[in-house]
Amino acid sequence: MKTDPRIDAYIARQADFARPILEHLRAVVQGACPECEETLKWSSPSFMYKGQILAGMAAFKQHASFGFWRGSLVLDKDDKQMSGMGQFGRLTSLDDLPLRKELEALVKKAMQLTDEGVKPPRDKHRKAPFTVPQDLRAAIDAVPAAAATFDNFPPSCQREYVEWVTEAKRDETRSKRLTQTVEWLAEGKKRNWKYENC
Repeated sequence: MKTDPRIDAYIARQADFARPILEHLRAVVQGACPECEETLKWSSPSFMYKGQILAGMAAFKQHASFGFWRGSLVLDKDDKQMSGMGQFGRLTSLDDLPLRKELEALVKKAMQLTDEGVKPPRDKHRKAPFTVPQDLRAAIDAVPAAAATFDNFPPSCQREYVEWVTEAKRDETRSKRLTQTVEWLAEGKKRNWKYENC
């Protein structure tokens, strides 16, 4: 397994209770999937297999967590049965984990899902499609620079403006937001441009 010295450093700086858990999980993944590569994703140790995330682990002040990227498929549980702390809940000792043999079998199952090209289930809480209100579209189209910016934005950036305008409770507020939207779009700005360089 291709190891990453950043993972050694990550484990070394964790609390006394967490180090044995993280070392054990790392050894289990290494043993079951020698082809894995270690890396940091979202500042936490992750295990990559064939260019895809296989599993990840993290340590917090009072617990650790471990989870598979395709967790609901690996463990045959729906998302409601699994906590937000990976598929094994809050880990405070090695006793909170399944036996090594069981964990290795789960790692191999996760590898098989990757080999078969099975995709992680899509988020059921995705936002519904949105439509641009006529007054907003007309205001944007009246200024070619604003229209060009808006039309070239990804849907997530367009949605931010649409939601900002449509969430106004008073007509006066909506009108001000329409004017501000067109002004910012003409300058090529995203809705939350003020916070992008913070």
